[in-house]
Amino acid sequence: MFKKITRKNLERFLQRHATTKRTLDVGSGGSAYSKYFPDRLTMDLDPTRKPEVVADAHDLPFKDEEFEVILCTEVLEHVKNPFKVESELRRVAKRGGQLILSTRFVFPLHDTPHDYWRYTKYGLRELFKEWEIVEIVEETENFSAIGALLQRLAFQSELRFNKLSKLVLFLLAFILDHLNGLTLREYGDIKHVGRDKNIMTTGYYIVCKKK
Repeated sequence: MFKKITRKNLERFLQRHATTKRTLDVGSGGSAYSKYFPDRLTMDLDPTRKPEVVADAHDLPFKDEEFEVILCTEVLEHVKNPFKVESELRRVAKRGGQLILSTRFVFPLHDTPHDYWRYTKYGLRELFKEWEIVEIVEETENFSAIGALLQRLAFQSELRFNKLSKLVLFLLAFILDHLNGLTLREYGDIKHVGRDKNIMTTGYYIVCKKK
């Protein structure tokens, strides 16, 4: 009941794209993803996270087309210029190489003050238009997204009757995570003109291939 909804979904996504190919983990932040990417080079802007390379994603210190795979989880919302970062990721990826990325859409502030952007799937398609987009998938369905927000509220807040209140929030989150079947149809506007899906997802997972 207390496990992060977003975390379990991200783990499933990364497991599905696990590889032994040479991987650059941009913004690794001390993450334990070596079980999915055993031949990875960790890179982060923050030296306290003890990456193998301390560098800024806006100016990667690597040669052109050096990596077969680039992993970039929960980073894109924290960069000042996502277009510059996209260009750098594309530069260091081998031709035909793969980018595996996750980022936020409906989500609370986190890692402040360096939290700058939120992305729709349409914005991601525009940002990565120079790549061949293999897939864009929603991290959560709508009710799970509401549950994830309640979890973050519990994790990031001090509340009245703190322990009891947080227990209630975690219980509600658990219930909401199991209510996605209630949704029959979704639309991209309140007039119900265009159909869409998972309109309140917490974020997106995207896999691209360098052309």
